[in-house]
Amino acid sequence: MGSHLCIALIKAGHEVVGVDNINSYYDTKLKYSRIKICHEAAAKSTGSYSFREMDLCSYEELIDVFKKEQFDQVFHLAAQAGVRYSIEKPMEYIHSNLDAFSKVMECCRQFNIKHFIYASSSSIYGMNETVPFSEQHPANHPVSLYAATKRSNELLAHSYSHLYRLPSTGLRFFTVYGPWGRPDMAYFSFTKKIFAGETIQVYNHGKMKRDFTYIDDIVESLVRLLEYRPAVVENPNNLPDRSSLAPFRIFNIGNNKPVTLIEFIRLLEKVIGKKAVLEMQGMQAGDVFQTYAEISSLNEAVQFKPSTPFETGLEHFVKWYREYYKPV
Repeated sequence: MGSHLCIALIKAGHEVVGVDNINSYYDTKLKYSRIKICHEAAAKSTGSYSFREMDLCSYEELIDVFKKEQFDQVFHLAAQAGVRYSIEKPMEYIHSNLDAFSKVMECCRQFNIKHFIYASSSSIYGMNETVPFSEQHPANHPVSLYAATKRSNELLAHSYSHLYRLPSTGLRFFTVYGPWGRPDMAYFSFTKKIFAGETIQVYNHGKMKRDFTYIDDIVESLVRLLEYRPAVVENPNNLPDRSSLAPFRIFNIGNNKPVTLIEFIRLLEKVIGKKAVLEMQGMQAGDVFQTYAEISSLNEAVQFKPSTPFETGLEHFVKWYREYYKPV
């Protein structure tokens, strides 16, 4: 998401500064390739791009970046991602998703940032069985540490919005996919295994449902939300989500059309032109049965809702995958 957003902002003429620690959770070559295409975009547009490799938990360095760059607005999309990995390495999530998040938010407060926009996740809905998932539904029972850290981010952001009037917008992303994505995501790893003829482990016998959201729809939502700055609500009767008077908003960003795991695999087979080797397995710890976004709040706020057909998005991804990895 970060690289696609940077490119969109650069093309729109913004001065963009990217910050990442380039950790080894997945292939760093892919990460550096993303940085390269951001620089290439800047060379062809009126916007600018610079990159600083650092750990957001390095508070003194972070303050130095804020002081030097004098940001107007901040997108915080950095996090340790992955539900299953959070079961294996919980402290990685405490470090990246709680410690780093709080330090970025404190810098936003100190330097009077006009709008703090951050990544939450559909995972926060946890055990919720009411679909589609609405921002008004309770999110008090996360089933993974990753989800718990994301819900914690929302609560921390609300406190800052309430106490310091820091305008903040949290975005609950629903299974983002597309070119330049994360190799640990199912659509990416399944593509790799189908090309290689390797076996795919299909959890819950392919019955799980995911609300796949194409990256271009995500970026369009983010760019529009840049100017949709939450304000203090003086009159409780005008409260948009009936939850807070602070300059604080939460939005789902999803395609609003869940697809079963087995349907997803069949579509991927069709796009690649090769059958997958499947191994059916049971439900995994930390997983939820389905995700399904209610997106009327997003549409009302910025007059946009994700709509890219899943097969179209997969076609774009597989085309990129062939060009970047050149599988046999």
